[in-house]
Amino acid sequence: MRSIFLTAIATSALALSACSGGADEAATADTSATEAADDTAPATDAAAATTVLDPNSATAEQLAAVAGMTPQLATAIVDGRPYASASAFNTRLLETLTADQAATVRSAVFVPVNLNTATEDDIKLIPGMTDKMVGEFLEYRPYENMAEFDREIGKYVDAAEVARFRTYVTL
Repeated sequence: MRSIFLTAIATSALALSACSGGADEAATADTSATEAADDTAPATDAAAATTVLDPNSATAEQLAAVAGMTPQLATAIVDGRPYASASAFNTRLLETLTADQAATVRSAVFVPVNLNTATEDDIKLIPGMTDKMVGEFLEYRPYENMAEFDREIGKYVDAAEVARFRTYVTL
């Protein structure tokens, strides 16, 4: 079942890359899809995970299509690359958006937070994050792999929420 899922993701990534003309992006997307859907991932990943764009690699056209994003802001985001952290990206958003508008954009465009090195402020920017969950994310550091993240954070939220969190984090 997982191999069918991985094949479908890889094929979709390659097709999307071919449309955008980025063969290197296809290889990266293929690798990322394989890593994100490793054998230790919860079975609900496919159903619960949503596509979150990384502002460091998304095109201006992809960014402009996000709810709450203007073509001018999309261009400013591309011009401001690279973003070293979620906080740095949020600072760019707050130059032209209100805090609520920035939160809406961050749900679809986000710099992945490294679970082992991110600041507490970066973790707080993860959409839907509560103070209690910030504490739990920090408590289990360092994470050896995503399976450990799934297991530990899965003690506090259901599998669908763990899968949603995974769209915003990395190791």
